[in-house]
Amino acid sequence: MSGRWQFWVDRGGTFTDIVALRPDGTLRTHKLLSENPGRYADAAVAGIRHLLGLGPDDAVPAGSVEAVRLGTTVATNAPLEREGDPTVLVITRGFGDALRIAYQNRPRIFDRRILLPELLYSRVIEADERVGADGEVVTPLDAAAVERGLRAAHAAGFRSVAVVCLHGYRFPAHERRIGEIARAAGFTQVSLSHQTVPLMKLVSRGDTTVVDAYLSPILGRYVASVSAALAGVPLLFMRSSGGLTDAARFRGKDSILSGPAGGIVAVAKTSAAAGYDRVIGFDMGGTSTDVSHYSGEYERQYETQVAGVRLRAPMLSIHTIAAGGGSLLRYDGSRFRVGPRSAGANPGPAAYRRGGPLTLTDANVMLGRLQPAHFPHVFGPDGGQSLDAGVVAERFAALAAEVGDGRTPQQVAAGFLEIAVASMANAIKRVSVQRGYDVTEYALATFGGAGGQHACAVADALGIKRVLIHPLAGVLSAYGMGLADITAMRERALEVPLTAAAEPEITEALAGLAAQARAELAEQGVPAASVRVLRRAHLRYAGTDTPVMVPVSSAARMLRDFEANYRRRFSFLMTDKQVVVEAVSVEAVGGGHASEAEISAATGTRARGGAPAETVRMYAAGGWTGASLYQRSAIGAGRVIPGPAIIAESNSTTVIEPGWSATVNELGHLVLVREAPRPGTAQAAGPSAASAASAADPVMLEIFNNLFMSIAEQMGYRLQSTAHSVNIKERLDFSCALFDAGGHLIANAPHIPVHLGSMGESIEQVIRDRRAAMRPGDVYVLNDPYRGGTHLPDVTVITPVFGEPGAGADAGEVIFYVASRGHHAEIGGITPGSMPAASRHIDEEGVLLRNWLLVENGRFRGEETARLLRGARYPSRNPDVNLADLRAQVAANSKGVRELHAMVSHFGLGMVRAYMRHVQDN
Repeated sequence: MSGRWQFWVDRGGTFTDIVALRPDGTLRTHKLLSENPGRYADAAVAGIRHLLGLGPDDAVPAGSVEAVRLGTTVATNAPLEREGDPTVLVITRGFGDALRIAYQNRPRIFDRRILLPELLYSRVIEADERVGADGEVVTPLDAAAVERGLRAAHAAGFRSVAVVCLHGYRFPAHERRIGEIARAAGFTQVSLSHQTVPLMKLVSRGDTTVVDAYLSPILGRYVASVSAALAGVPLLFMRSSGGLTDAARFRGKDSILSGPAGGIVAVAKTSAAAGYDRVIGFDMGGTSTDVSHYSGEYERQYETQVAGVRLRAPMLSIHTIAAGGGSLLRYDGSRFRVGPRSAGANPGPAAYRRGGPLTLTDANVMLGRLQPAHFPHVFGPDGGQSLDAGVVAERFAALAAEVGDGRTPQQVAAGFLEIAVASMANAIKRVSVQRGYDVTEYALATFGGAGGQHACAVADALGIKRVLIHPLAGVLSAYGMGLADITAMRERALEVPLTAAAEPEITEALAGLAAQARAELAEQGVPAASVRVLRRAHLRYAGTDTPVMVPVSSAARMLRDFEANYRRRFSFLMTDKQVVVEAVSVEAVGGGHASEAEISAATGTRARGGAPAETVRMYAAGGWTGASLYQRSAIGAGRVIPGPAIIAESNSTTVIEPGWSATVNELGHLVLVREAPRPGTAQAAGPSAASAASAADPVMLEIFNNLFMSIAEQMGYRLQSTAHSVNIKERLDFSCALFDAGGHLIANAPHIPVHLGSMGESIEQVIRDRRAAMRPGDVYVLNDPYRGGTHLPDVTVITPVFGEPGAGADAGEVIFYVASRGHHAEIGGITPGSMPAASRHIDEEGVLLRNWLLVENGRFRGEETARLLRGARYPSRNPDVNLADLRAQVAANSKGVRELHAMVSHFGLGMVRAYMRHVQDN
């Protein structure tokens, strides 16, 4: 240890968490409101003063502080609330509305009133300039006209400008010149696209550059104020990518996930120290739950969307759902519903004594999983009362009477809890199962105030057998700031085929990027000997938009790695397509702090003793039981605590379910392990398949509704990620759905409504024509408007789902159908595209597919289908693209088949069929 303090801070929207590493190597934590204007100007600085024992206006002695590491949401909410700095967009003439038009995708297709997000830029200057894709100057830059426009904008009060030229990522001369003009005109924030995102795609590159110009001034002012209050103290900020950088290099585009990134870093580092290299991060708070995936390296997404704005910047991959302790509970007459609305901090849950509604927190109080005596006494008019269990019991009794089916208030509360657990499990599938990972091989790393109450139940829903809870789980994002490395990332677009001949170009590009990244770390004082450089290639099939990152090596090895990752994620390969190196990137890493093991060794978390404080009543596994209640600080290392039990601590509560046990390891981590075999959900939930056939349980109805929907959404994700046609992968003109054995709709993802009204008729046509000859491994395709199709480019791929042996189905019995309909860019006809206005016969619109056998016994009939597409009266102009899209649709269907089989295996075919019918009726 350095003999000086370190402060690791997560400045959230509501609370600011601080973990302080004292000069003696021990840790202290502090939590305070992020906004409290009457008491302090900045929560992070106020907390540091408090921990140092200083007065509210005392100067922080720079010599006593080694560094402050800070994650902040200061710029996170600005895009949502449109509170950034007024920004001017300078873009190539003719493209002034390109960022508004964007990709035509429709993320909320069922909304009857579409509200487009407000643009981040307030004025557009179209520059007379144009550089071609190969670098030829098509139109020289009219610098004088640009200068006039910028000076007029400056006179109108603008000080931020985003500069985006067509092909500027590769040929930046015009952008540089416009930047010089802008600075000379007085603009204080100039964001150039080739510096912000040196990659192709005008829209996402442009949006990211606008975000950078819009947010950087806000961030700059915040950084300046903190730097002034901590004069002389080294100040590092967490980027969205999971690495730290000094204050001078912290930019708007890197700040969106600054706070949550610390939590993922902490999950990765603490889990590795405990011996787990594959973990699911599960961060459950009051309003929402964040889930993440880690298996040896940080999983990043390089293109995402925040508040309607596309960002192309490396960010840790986090999936958020609206399910937290404050999620509202309601009964709609047939189904129990949890969220998405929240009670918020005020009035909060009913138990908070402010007249709030019933929430998930109240369900835990009702079931004895939260014990009012062991929860902070901060409620009531004087701020000193406990949770109000009485009002919670009254509200659930009233709700049980409203449901009126004989269930007790405790059963009602337990039902809501089961729905929330299923919702969170589905969210975890989005970051694991949907991407080809076997989640049963992972540990669940739980943190956040509400995570421990549901960790065992969520793990059971996923088949996970281990849960890891850090002693600082309540402030883990702040702790992650201390474990993070200083990083520098560089990217460069290449767009070259992956061949041995391209290796010298790849090596040269990487060498230049690595030198830049190393230089950035050297400027921040990181010793060169401690720097590691990670080199990655972004590979994709030609014509697709989903790159897969692999470590850089020989072309042959990278191809093998790419195909292994692609097959795991999408279940098939496109062996007839060229693999392209879209871009290369490097990440220089160094300057990290002590390891988790070294820090934990000095924290003094290992306790003595371990007797339970008391025995309390807890509702679990369908009835009341006695549960031992422990204070976590009193549990000695190695002590085994069997469930049911409750472990209470200052920031959170952990529930040990029956069949689980808990121990504290040598690092102070709480390790939960399933000891008894996991009961099937169908049996645990209560109703049998026989009783389910006659009456729908409102809890299971909601769970099955969400499960069927989740399967359709997973199919859609795979189709969008692997398709070739722009209509499918960008405009999202496709639909995926599940159907019963008669071809009737069960569930669809929120896709195109016009597809869904007629897709069942297409399946019924396949059944009439093909049922006698159907075999497992067969897949059919049609686009016939006379048989349930719409127009010919809407091509439907249908896969029968046969029952598996021993799963309750007869041999050769089709138990479901899955289908995907996608708008192909080309299907022939007298004009390119679709539905020519002058057509008089169906053949003039393109190739008519009347129930064609596309896959026979698992073999894709590519050659035969290509002949069909070429042999029509007005054939397809690009059969290869049609075949690529058809393969993507087959792959999407195969995902649905696999997930349906998993559902039947878990619940039993009788139960699934019964709730399939209930979902249809509902």
